[in-house]
Amino acid sequence: MARIFLVLGAINAALCIALGAFGSHGLKQRLSADMLAVYQTGVQYHFYHALGLLAVGLALQRFPASRPIVLSGWLMLAGIVLFSVSLYALSLTGIRGLGAVTPVGGVAFLLAWASLAYGAWSTR
Repeated sequence: MARIFLVLGAINAALCIALGAFGSHGLKQRLSADMLAVYQTGVQYHFYHALGLLAVGLALQRFPASRPIVLSGWLMLAGIVLFSVSLYALSLTGIRGLGAVTPVGGVAFLLAWASLAYGAWSTR
């Protein structure tokens, strides 16, 4: 599992660089300032949690049997999809209903970090 989360973290980090550059250069003239800020928030949280996936992978190298740490990784990935991808879609399409999904992703992020902390604390 450690390898899976290290690969997912690295792929997501690279994706963040590409999406951030696309937003800065390709969308600057196409989106309003508000929607560009929404897009950049998606990139920012995506990048934080790409790094989080790397941390999960490293933690699993030390604690390979920790279920809470594995759960943390899957919750971070779910949070990226629900939070960041919903913000990308909202900013690019203007469909406000997509914003209803974003808080669910935020909760996934919170649970992911709590699960990582619990796993690191409780696993021997």
